[in-house]
Amino acid sequence: MPDIDLNLLVALDALLREQSVSAAARKLGLSTSAMSRTLSRLRTALSDPILVPAGRAMVATPHAEAIGDQVRLLTAAVQTVLGPPAVVEIRELQRDFTIRANEAFVLLHAARLSVAVANAAPGVRLRFAPKPNKEIQPLRDATIDLDIGVISGDGAELRGQTLFEDSFVGVARAGHPLLKAEHITPERYAECGHVISSRRGHFKGPVDEALAELGLSRRVNLVVASYPAVMAVAAATDLVGLVPRSYCQAGAVRQIEMFELPVATPVFVIAQTWHPRMDADPAHRWLRALIFDAFKS
Repeated sequence: MPDIDLNLLVALDALLREQSVSAAARKLGLSTSAMSRTLSRLRTALSDPILVPAGRAMVATPHAEAIGDQVRLLTAAVQTVLGPPAVVEIRELQRDFTIRANEAFVLLHAARLSVAVANAAPGVRLRFAPKPNKEIQPLRDATIDLDIGVISGDGAELRGQTLFEDSFVGVARAGHPLLKAEHITPERYAECGHVISSRRGHFKGPVDEALAELGLSRRVNLVVASYPAVMAVAAATDLVGLVPRSYCQAGAVRQIEMFELPVATPVFVIAQTWHPRMDADPAHRWLRALIFDAFKS
């Protein structure tokens, strides 16, 4: 639209509201001469005088009066579209958010996040979706709003924010022979049967490389799909499990004991990630801040 200047629409709205060139100029932060030149442009564009003198004042022409309501509506629409996002009243917000996270995170944190959201925004609902993989397309197409977990190497355009750091520990049933030893050595640990969690069904986990450096290997007897399942199996058998430390610290352990691994494994970061299309969305920013604050301590 090379011949259309949307600033003329804003100026026309001010002129029709104020019925005065000088008052419209003050409203828009312009000089009176600049507003006079704009009025001349408007008269040419509309083929109508728009405002004409009436004694010491000015009055709108019939055509200007006829289009006044449309001008106000169009100006408001343009300012909404081309202006910054509207301020969101969180207490009045009505919106559903979908968060993708694994089962362990949901069991440990969904309840307290739900309470925090309900206290701040009663009209907001959370939906926790399963996490069968780390595919980033659902973030790109807004099928999910946030992904919580270990950041993958894919999706360089995604934004991320660290929630907490975690590491692996061992778990075994209370009274397990391994726990009776004065020291849990790599050799004793490797001799046990093991249960691990792997979404892809792999029989190797984070400790296998560390054991291999010592010339040791372990036998993984069982692979399950989640850390809660690891805990349940370890509590009911002599298999030794491997779970994140946070899972034990959050009080999820029942009839089971945690122990430090006899080999070093890398620390990993749990983060919330989102697509940059949601960066400036006020409601999305509020949810990210609420989740981040929940893990500050």
